[in-house]
Amino acid sequence: MAPRVVVVEADGGSRGNPGPAGYGAVVRDPETGEVLAERSESLGTATNNVAEYQGLIAGLRAAAELDAAEVDVRMDSKLVVEQMSGRWQIKHPGLRPLAAQAAALVGRFGAVRFTWIPREENRHADALANAAMDAAAGRPTPLAASAPASASAPTGGASTGSDPATAPASWEPRPSFTATRLILVRHGETAYTEQGRYSGRGDVPLSERGRAQAAATGARVAALAPSVAAVLSSPLSRCTATAAAIAEAIGDVPVRTEADLIECDFGQWEGRTFAEVRQQWPGEMDAWLASARIAPPGGESFTQVAERVHRVVDALPKAYPGETVVVVSHVSPIKLALRDALAASDAFLHRLFLDAAGISVLDLWPDGGIAVRTVNDTAHLPTT
Repeated sequence: MAPRVVVVEADGGSRGNPGPAGYGAVVRDPETGEVLAERSESLGTATNNVAEYQGLIAGLRAAAELDAAEVDVRMDSKLVVEQMSGRWQIKHPGLRPLAAQAAALVGRFGAVRFTWIPREENRHADALANAAMDAAAGRPTPLAASAPASASAPTGGASTGSDPATAPASWEPRPSFTATRLILVRHGETAYTEQGRYSGRGDVPLSERGRAQAAATGARVAALAPSVAAVLSSPLSRCTATAAAIAEAIGDVPVRTEADLIECDFGQWEGRTFAEVRQQWPGEMDAWLASARIAPPGGESFTQVAERVHRVVDALPKAYPGETVVVVSHVSPIKLALRDALAASDAFLHRLFLDAAGISVLDLWPDGGIAVRTVNDTAHLPTT
């Protein structure tokens, strides 16, 4: 029986790029380094990147066949690791279908973590890939001829042993680097939301519709993340009520209020509509729309809000490494977190619409990488 967590080492390459290509993949026990399965296959003519993705796919399939629950993927392909982690875009059209296949396999596990390793630490998979490349070029090697999962077996095969000539001299478990996932939730609807009024520091409660949205959001978050380390909320009641509904749906997760998650202070614009503000403060409105450093009369600028939101976002991966945290806040703090995650300009703040009870998801990696997974998901909300 396979351990709950397995390590997949995968590699691929071609002689000529494109040229005779092949891949290799190894599934290991993370504690002992024992080889639980091997896969390799010749691919005919292909590029290095195609072969590397095929190696990943084969390794994930082998882990699924072993009924593993979680997978630590280790590859010396920076491109595959970064693309599958969501930090790099997949620009080449030929790689997108392969990435989609890999992503579908990833969805079969409870968790999959991707780590780049130097080539010398990926020698076993590299040797299998080279044997497959030799076979594709018509030059079978002793390894290819003797390995149970050789290039001559297109479907791959499982092996409980490895060739001492290709396996690493010793096995040292490597630490797993997992993203801290932030599930950002805007509070449910209030009377001000429905009327299109600026709602900053005023403690406007959830409406009846807002309470229904909060309950639906709780169910959605529970489905997205069965395990949540913490639920953080703005101190205003429309957020704490939404957060309480989410915590109840998840079960036994306390809600912690965080002052830095409070909405922007809109000063004299509080409770007014955009049209009312435009009529009474036209010059101030134009200046505010033109610069994040300008505050509404008597209020707070987006630059000031961004400073406190950054404090929260920066602290969470350190406080909850590799865990999932739900953050319930308001339009401005969530927009600013997304702006920074996407490295967008300030114009982003006035172009992105966030619905009440919409969900956005960020992954924050220990090396500073950020992946925006979802923006303003509302599929879970009642339509009436």
